[in-house]
Amino acid sequence: MYRISIDTEGIEQLDPGYFTGEIQIIDSEGPDFEEAVTWLKKQAVLGFDTETRPSFSPGHHHYGTALLQLSGPDRAYLFRVKELGLPRKLRSILATPKIIKVGAAVADDIRGLQRIEGFDARSFVDLQKIGWEYGIRDKSVKKMTAIILGIRISKTQQLSNWEADTLSEAQLRYAATDAWVCREMYLKLMDSEKHPLTPEELSPNQPHNHKENDKGNS
Repeated sequence: MYRISIDTEGIEQLDPGYFTGEIQIIDSEGPDFEEAVTWLKKQAVLGFDTETRPSFSPGHHHYGTALLQLSGPDRAYLFRVKELGLPRKLRSILATPKIIKVGAAVADDIRGLQRIEGFDARSFVDLQKIGWEYGIRDKSVKKMTAIILGIRISKTQQLSNWEADTLSEAQLRYAATDAWVCREMYLKLMDSEKHPLTPEELSPNQPHNHKENDKGNS
């Protein structure tokens, strides 16, 4: 049984975790793009996320999606969609019902991509919408990762410039990790017994000490 929630102190006690596999950046169509699509289409479950350049100026227009991340178990592809767009072969991965794409708050990410090029999104799973079935109230990726996988991920690059000419190693690791942990959380949940939250437990104002002391894994 998973713990219902975790605080900052609890997260800080966990060991850090991050994606350690191969990370490839794709910013144009060509051999690397074709290789990426071929590999991704062979996966049954992909971690999914997007990044957008943040706007810090009041009244400034919002930037469009800059990066699309798709991760398998040991390889993550980062598509710079500002330069690449959404080619048909990439849209086909997002539209096929044969590949499960797992993320958090996926509706916002999908809308951002659809502004670039329209597609029918199929077989997307939103961890924020299924966590409660396993007794988890927290919805942030950082907290869900701590509860489900027992690791602490860094979010320090979240508000960095995702439209920079060159993305830093820290940005690449962050982007790949965010997609990868979504896949890993989904696979672990699918192998876990469900313990749905009660209506009372869904409210953050209610005491839940009977679960708070449970271990963060099933």
